[in-house]
Amino acid sequence: MNLEKSTKTIAVLEIITAIGLILFWILFFTVGLAPADPPVGYFEYEHSFPLPDIILSLTLLAAGYFLLKKKGIGKSLSLVCAGGLLFLGILDFSFNIQNGVYAVSTMDLITNGFINIWCVLFGLFIIRRLQHR
Repeated sequence: MNLEKSTKTIAVLEIITAIGLILFWILFFTVGLAPADPPVGYFEYEHSFPLPDIILSLTLLAAGYFLLKKKGIGKSLSLVCAGGLLFLGILDFSFNIQNGVYAVSTMDLITNGFINIWCVLFGLFIIRRLQHR
């Protein structure tokens, strides 16, 4: 994948990821995405994430925008977001595996598993593609 195509792909995926994070929290607080029988501390844990996730979402939107406009700050912001995505994905995985969230239901496994894997793999992809460019 050439540099320009790779950068555009990252930008589009950053924007989609930001929108996905925002939609997740809207659905979490309106529809109720919590497991039917959540582990102790689940809501306290989850309620600590909206502010950092909103900041990450806004930064992902800015990074995507600036990458599409070919502004140098887009790369820097993208690398910052990559670190945030890795941290988010690994922290969530750690909580979910220690507290049996993946075992609550197939839907929880698929939803949480996808989010955790996406955050880690997309964060690594951003770093790999942008680190020396």
